[in-house]
Amino acid sequence: MYTIFAVLMIITSVLLVLVVLVQNPKGGGLSSSFGGGAGNQIMGAKRTTDFLEKATWTLAIVLISLSLLSNFSIPRKTDIDSNSIKAQEQIDEAIIPNLPTNSAIE
Repeated sequence: MYTIFAVLMIITSVLLVLVVLVQNPKGGGLSSSFGGGAGNQIMGAKRTTDFLEKATWTLAIVLISLSLLSNFSIPRKTDIDSNSIKAQEQIDEAIIPNLPTNSAIE
């Protein structure tokens, strides 16, 4: 499930980058090539900038939502895993008796 969210976030990020790069901060950009100053066209300059701005906000909201939702699909440790970890910690902390050293070997 997390993989699906990751793929959707990558696709959304790429689309967001493309939409932002199409925009021109001075108002020319893609909107000026669709009609210059003519406001009576079907997809005129004003409508193009409105569409790009709405697309930017929509993609940003979708990306944030996917990021938050992906948190719930991250695989977590189950009780079985935590019990095995606790058992391993108990084994690690067990007291090992001191064996007598044989001084004849040294």
